[in-house]
Amino acid sequence: MQQSKQASNRSIWLIALGAAMWGLDGVFIVSLLQHVSSSQIVWLEHLLLFLFAAPVLIWKRQELKQLNGGDWLAVLFIGWGGSALASILFTAGFTYGNPNVVLLLQKVQPIFVILLASWMLKERMRKDFYALFVVALIGAYLLTFGLHLPTSGVSLAQLLGSLCAIGAAALWGGSTVMGKRLIGKLSFTTLTALRFAVALPLLTIIVLVQQPNWADLGQSLHLAPVWANLLYQTLVPSLLSLLLYYRGLNGVRASHATIAELAFPATGLLVNWLILHQTIDLGQWLGFAIVWLVVLQLSRMPNDPKSAVKTSERANLAGL
Repeated sequence: MQQSKQASNRSIWLIALGAAMWGLDGVFIVSLLQHVSSSQIVWLEHLLLFLFAAPVLIWKRQELKQLNGGDWLAVLFIGWGGSALASILFTAGFTYGNPNVVLLLQKVQPIFVILLASWMLKERMRKDFYALFVVALIGAYLLTFGLHLPTSGVSLAQLLGSLCAIGAAALWGGSTVMGKRLIGKLSFTTLTALRFAVALPLLTIIVLVQQPNWADLGQSLHLAPVWANLLYQTLVPSLLSLLLYYRGLNGVRASHATIAELAFPATGLLVNWLILHQTIDLGQWLGFAIVWLVVLQLSRMPNDPKSAVKTSERANLAGL
């Protein structure tokens, strides 16, 4: 029991660490958008990631034989929705306004995950989980608006950016649930590689349909800063973060994982404050602290909702 609890704690922190790495890419995306489009950034990243994916899938090809039709649909959702379309939407969101808004709206992702996990994975929630979820939403609100009420003066560009961010959050939320379905059949390295490999053909079609200026793209790729940013984006927020994430996902429920993923917008907000000099007020700092305290408390919560029932039953028997 103690070993299982320690494994669950470690899994929560692996997910939080992987999600925190996603929050480090905002600065680099803003820089890359000066040279290439959002879809081209994601496509170039996946071309580089395929150098990891191809050898892994050849080495672990026997694992793929365990997948049924529903599993392959989940793979397509993760690759096309979570890795391709969500990444494009998230990157495009930075084009339309304040990077903080794009990051902060990722905090609606737990809503999608909890609903889907309850429906598709039949996950039962502990009563104290719902209390923790409410606290997380309070922290998310403070991260977004601070101690102020939402304002209505939103431009069309800001609205488009917000819609892109919410779309990315929904797709990533669905990918969390689909990943939880697959992680029992596939190792975390195979699932990570499969995600990148499946996304690449769709991304290639999207880029070709957009008829890019190949000469301009080639000139951009001759710039050392562009390559440095692409390599960082590929190795840290994409490859390393997802390896940590899927390694952790094997040990926790999808509904718990999505709360740990709030480390993503929290870290992104901090990085934007430090490097892009985006303003953070006292209320947002309070929300930042609440989010991380929720992750800490979540890591201490039993992963199996039945464990609390069993503990209660043992206590009652001991009192007889």
